[in-house]
Amino acid sequence: MSRFFTILLVLVTAGKAQSQLLSDSVLIEGHYRTFHFLKPAKPNASLLFVLHGSGGTGESTRKGAGKLEEIAPAENILLVYPDGYKRYWNECRKTAQSAANLENINDNTFFDEMIGYFRKKYRIDTRRVFAVGTSGGGHMAYKLALTMPEKFRAVTALIANLPDTSNLDCPEKRVAVPVLIVNGTADLTNPYDGGEVKANGISLGLVRSTDRTFRYWSELAGYQQKPTKELLPDTDPTDGKTIERYTYKTKGKPEVTLLKVLGGKHDYPNDINVYLEAWAFFKRQLRE
Repeated sequence: MSRFFTILLVLVTAGKAQSQLLSDSVLIEGHYRTFHFLKPAKPNASLLFVLHGSGGTGESTRKGAGKLEEIAPAENILLVYPDGYKRYWNECRKTAQSAANLENINDNTFFDEMIGYFRKKYRIDTRRVFAVGTSGGGHMAYKLALTMPEKFRAVTALIANLPDTSNLDCPEKRVAVPVLIVNGTADLTNPYDGGEVKANGISLGLVRSTDRTFRYWSELAGYQQKPTKELLPDTDPTDGKTIERYTYKTKGKPEVTLLKVLGGKHDYPNDINVYLEAWAFFKRQLRE
């Protein structure tokens, strides 16, 4: 009998550990755009979009964000995993050869409609809307900050640089927002020093260097001096990576931070959990 209850307890615990993922869609200019989400613990939740990379899906991104899901109930975060159009985003790289770009898919309206959807159905706090994206999803996060800054409190871009000026086709509102960048110096897909980006056999055009990307957001926020520098603890000496943090943070100005992953490739460092780091960054902006 005791063994039966032990097994039952394990099954119940396992069921609670993985929250139920719900799915829905909105109709945008003739296309049903899908998204997947976890209900918040209570009203007035923060809305956090987790954006997949080029060739990915919303659900495929969920595994990497597992630690974020674990804290979501306590932090009252409504996590959303949207799907790009045919696995890609129509971000700001005008020479990108993805269907989303070639068909000029309206991703801005997609995000605007999702924000309205969660405001109506779950009463999220529209002053606490964030986005964290990887690779192509990082480019989409940049686009949201460039073109919809009034809708997003802050964004995080992982392994992504801004498009080069010759490859940028988004109308820039040039409104300063808090931005966190996490890039690796040995990344061959998103070159740290800038250059052409290729993914899944598709050219996505030229990007700026990480330093230029960091400078764009910091200058937009009004920073002129050098950022503060900090070496993060090397919690995994076996991965061959270390992380330097460069931060612009002054009262009354948006925080702009770069995590420079020395030896980092087109992946996540082991020394930190990038999603928890992104949430910590977002929370700091709420205290400003």
